[in-house]
Amino acid sequence: MAPTLTDIIVRLSAALLCGAVLGWEREARGKAAGFRTNMLIALGTAAFTLLSLEVAAMEAGAGSRFDPLRAIQGVIGGIGFLGAGAVIRSEGSIHGMTTAATVWVVGAIGIACGIGSYSIAIVSVIFCFIVLTLLDVVARRFIHDESAAEHQQDRKADEHNK
Repeated sequence: MAPTLTDIIVRLSAALLCGAVLGWEREARGKAAGFRTNMLIALGTAAFTLLSLEVAAMEAGAGSRFDPLRAIQGVIGGIGFLGAGAVIRSEGSIHGMTTAATVWVVGAIGIACGIGSYSIAIVSVIFCFIVLTLLDVVARRFIHDESAAEHQQDRKADEHNK
């Protein structure tokens, strides 16, 4: 059964809202894929998902073997390509991995909204927001502080050995 106009509006609105929540966090940190980008990713993946459901409903009566999951697979590949564009390698370090991962998660959230799985979308937004905010504080405080201290000790040892 094809989604009704009300279903379409609700699902696309949910995708926009979910993308906005995660996009706001990225925008607040000055990341390349921010507020509008994440909203558009969620909207686009939800729209493609809805389109695949619409085509499946239209083709069902004609005896077609159209599989909406194959269309969703294509969307996932496109999201991976988009996320790869956020990754930058410079001077032996890699930047943008969290942004790329966020793009991937936002794409999945858009797909969930597109099929009407709001509970999956909402829980995913909450978990992703926790990872991006609270775990960032934990990482900065415990992991990065230890790494900085070890790096400083290594540098002092190198200077002493010269």
